[in-house]
Amino acid sequence: MPPNRTIPNRSAPTSDGPDPLARRFSASDGFAERLLLIAGPCLLEEDDLNARIAKALVESCGAHGLDLVFKGSFDKANRSSIRSARGPGLEEGLARLARIRERFGVPITTDIHAPEQAAPAAAVVDLLQIPAFLCRQTDLLAAAGETGTAVNVKKGQFMAPEEMRQAVAKVRESGGTRIMLTERGTFFGYHRLVNDFAGVGDLLEMGRAEGVPICFDATHSTQLPGAVGTASGGRPERAPLLAKAAVAAGVGAIFLECHPDPRSAPSDASTMLALDEVGSLLGTLAALRTVVAESTMLDEGPPTALRSPRP
Repeated sequence: MPPNRTIPNRSAPTSDGPDPLARRFSASDGFAERLLLIAGPCLLEEDDLNARIAKALVESCGAHGLDLVFKGSFDKANRSSIRSARGPGLEEGLARLARIRERFGVPITTDIHAPEQAAPAAAVVDLLQIPAFLCRQTDLLAAAGETGTAVNVKKGQFMAPEEMRQAVAKVRESGGTRIMLTERGTFFGYHRLVNDFAGVGDLLEMGRAEGVPICFDATHSTQLPGAVGTASGGRPERAPLLAKAAVAAGVGAIFLECHPDPRSAPSDASTMLALDEVGSLLGTLAALRTVVAESTMLDEGPPTALRSPRP
């Protein structure tokens, strides 16, 4: 990036309406009944394609009454192969995200992989994401917490739900007050992830106790890690099923990655949903959320103490 080029910060309003993240983390109604979608491409691409994805998501979420946070990665530091695409880099990637935020008026999020990335990313984005493989990295969690920006920690594929309480503590004791946890599957032998919905219930219960909203990553949950040798495989056709199950279980936020042509995407091509399939899925998820919100099965609400320990 040329040295005289500046990156817009996040001081400008994100939209004319209520901030979707403020709705989640508010003391009064932080566990909102309105479903939150965190979505976008895996790796940020050129502005035209990023904007095409953002426009479709904004329109679909508006049509179905969902909140949206646009997601895009400036770097993927944990690719299977050293030859895999990494992304536009920190400075250019943040600039591309800022342009999405400015044009569409939506909050933005990106993942960070090293403590020194926390402050510059926090100056631009509304939500910092901690990758699942790094959810125990104390220095990274502390650096994210110190920024004061909201932090979404993905649950490690090797972590029990209750263990994520320590990740919350690391962010919180470093100054972070707005924390989200995301379920994205658990290792089941080699090249396979499974979703334990009893464990999702445990995560929701812990989230209520800690005052932490829970998100479910529908596309990465279909990943087959390392199954293609130099890349991961996936079963994206199962992502809608998992997303619907998560919303039915009471999860109030869904994460998914999408692309107009997933096969041509530079990262996670085997797990992303086709952009033209997202709208109908969001309609179904919104309808499910309404049913759950109106029933006594709603697993979201003001933070409460943990129930009695299970026998």
